[in-house]
Amino acid sequence: MNLRRDVFQAISDPTRRSILLLLTTQTMTAGAIASNFDTARPTVSKHLQILTECDLLKQEQQGREIHYQINPEKMKEVADFIEPFRQMWEDRFNKLETLMQNYKPNK
Repeated sequence: MNLRRDVFQAISDPTRRSILLLLTTQTMTAGAIASNFDTARPTVSKHLQILTECDLLKQEQQGREIHYQINPEKMKEVADFIEPFRQMWEDRFNKLETLMQNYKPNK
């Protein structure tokens, strides 16, 4: 049975989110990415595999090295899905802030 990776499960992991943040400004090899973490390189490679399977990362072969980069199209899909929820929570926090500003405690 071949299980499909879930994008949101992939980004729920803090290490994978850190990897995505690292790759926002430049492409990097697995070794360069792994040097930013206190874990074994195979562990980072597994995270890269999951992110690649979810199409959050693209791989580009350059000689013997594989360079990883963010897949902006897939990241936009995720952002577009999350946006209505972000807006909902922002509205709720604004209402709460207004309520708290108008609150007068009983003395």
